Amino acid sequence: MDGVHDLGGVNGFGAVELESNEPVFHEDWEPIGYALIFVGAADLNAFTIDELRHAIERMEPRHYLTSTYYERIVTGVAALFVEKGYVTHEELERRAGGRFPLARPVTPGEPAREPSISFAPGETVQVRKDHFRGHSRMPKYVRGKRGVVLHQAPRFPYASAAGHGIEAKHEPTYHVKFDAKDLWSDAAENSTVVVDLWESYLEKV
Repeated sequence: MDGVHDLGGVNGFGAVELESNEPVFHEDWEPIGYALIFVGAADLNAFTIDELRHAIERMEPRHYLTSTYYERIVTGVAALFVEKGYVTHEELERRAGGRFPLARPVTPGEPAREPSISFAPGETVQVRKDHFRGHSRMPKYVRGKRGVVLHQAPRFPYASAAGHGIEAKHEPTYHVKFDAKDLWSDAAENSTVVVDLWESYLEKV
């Protein structure tokens, strides 16, 4: 969906701060929070990883921007457990001892394109210009832009459907190379960006 999480190529957030020898986890609760992904997606088969991504996208913008990586995961998983009926919001807040914000309501999904349109390595393609209320793995900074297909990757469930728990057609993703100057006017000369995009996000030129 088009939200605050889609920060690729966005200015105004300052430099990325790097932590030397950064550990995987900073707090004792973080590995437990991360393990909830495997409990929900693998053990219970309650949701897909794309549904989790969409739940995180649906966080209230100020909550999203002020949360850490693992806080977003816990919020997304908790929201899905409530939506799928495994726990109530009231029970979460009782166990947390206070307010427990969840993701906002789920938005509509999008089925994959029918019929399929395949692309060959070396072919110039254009990314769709559409804006999404639902889950999308198509960054805003490449929409409407032209690039060249480098490689066709194996088939995966179409994310814009899988993110909503609806039947997701398996279709290939493509590694598409863009001239960075076509994406950002101040990009370095002779630089390129490669983005992995589902077949349904691409159009013939």
